[in-house]
Amino acid sequence: MEKRILVTGGAGFLGSHLCDRLVARGDDVVCVDNLFTGRKRNIAHLLEKPNFEFQRHDVTFPLYVEVDQIYNLACPASPIHYQHDPVQTTKTSVHGAINMLGLAKRLKARIFQASTSEVYGDPEIHPQPEDYWGRVNPVGVRSCYDEGKRCAETLFFDYHRQHGLDIKVGRIFNTYGPRMHPNDGRVVSNFIVQALKGEDITLYGDGLQTRSFCYVDDLIDAFLLFMDAPKDLTGPINLGNPKEFTIRQLAETVIDLTGSKAQLVFRPLPSDDPKQRQPNIDKAREALGWVPKVQLQQGLKKTIAYFDSLLKEGELARAR
Repeated sequence: MEKRILVTGGAGFLGSHLCDRLVARGDDVVCVDNLFTGRKRNIAHLLEKPNFEFQRHDVTFPLYVEVDQIYNLACPASPIHYQHDPVQTTKTSVHGAINMLGLAKRLKARIFQASTSEVYGDPEIHPQPEDYWGRVNPVGVRSCYDEGKRCAETLFFDYHRQHGLDIKVGRIFNTYGPRMHPNDGRVVSNFIVQALKGEDITLYGDGLQTRSFCYVDDLIDAFLLFMDAPKDLTGPINLGNPKEFTIRQLAETVIDLTGSKAQLVFRPLPSDDPKQRQPNIDKAREALGWVPKVQLQQGLKKTIAYFDSLLKEGELARAR
């Protein structure tokens, strides 16, 4: 049965892919975004669809719509963007959560929170299970995002306990794919853009810190499975690819796939940058029957093709 579904942050990287899937399966989708990091080009192909509508709106202000489900994805998610206006980042996570939870409470709607692996900070436990409370600096340059998302989780579970709200909290690990913002400062987009432009590829630290990269299609599969799961499965659930790569391995793979002559250059490691980040996805595997399927090389080829098309359009020059 088709539903009316609100997606906040719907013009962003993850939000636009989620909107695609919901529209394709016949749901009536209300996409909300203030276009701080979201881009109209990500949803341009949906604007003529009869079951899709776009509203420019900032979730730090109340929103009055009638929907059956809410996916709360609104928040800048890359350090360059969330550190640009850290107070606004915290407001987006906290006030945005309060506004969306209030809406869900009024409508008796199921609500999904896009949380993050950043709630684990720079972890002492590896890989990270959901019952690990994390090691987060509360006063560092990344705190606006880390602590904002941690507070949002608190709000979700307090609304669940106090008001019986139907919640789903997913902790998203590194995700990549077409429609990543070309200037978001993340390793996948950085490396691909640098390689395609023939620039040297910048690695921070020794390049031996590790990350796990999940292709966007796999992550959206997890979102949909989680939202359709029984009410008692609230999460938090880790959503990401448990296969671990060093940053240097990623750079070398991008150079190989692009045929670039780029050289690796090394810079000092930024403050509070975690050395390891890898999800334990036992809970997602058991409760949702979900495991990522797309291999890194396969996903990188699709992502490189997207950035190559931006380069041909002159979009990358403008993004820089």
